[in-house]
Amino acid sequence: LDILDTAGQEEYSAMRDQYMRTGEGFLCVFAITSRSSFEEIDGFREQILRVKDEDKVPMVLCGNKCDLNDDRQVTTAEGGDKAKTFSCPFHETSAKARINVEESFYDLVREIRKATGGGPGGKKGGGKKRGGCNLL
Repeated sequence: LDILDTAGQEEYSAMRDQYMRTGEGFLCVFAITSRSSFEEIDGFREQILRVKDEDKVPMVLCGNKCDLNDDRQVTTAEGGDKAKTFSCPFHETSAKARINVEESFYDLVREIRKATGGGPGGKKGGGKKRGGCNLL
């Protein structure tokens, strides 16, 4: 599992297509305290789908900073609704308080396995390293 965190780092924008091309699954993370980060998720998802030339890609949507509920700008319902339109799981997380972080990664691995047939009874990967997980 390779993890690339490109959050807010414009110097990665030129390399982002390459990381999107090679990644098998994506945690798309916004801050519940930032309406603009929530609105940017649509663009990242569209870029992922375009670069991978796919209609659906394994993805989990995460609303981070749920420990800062008093500063909330994005409701839980809004996050859930967006995840439904993306057909992906949704978690509210807090990296600081370690809330739902592991669960988000576990869900992403499950989504990747569903998409690649690598779950129980599915195709085996033969032990080859094929891709990674990217945080956007």
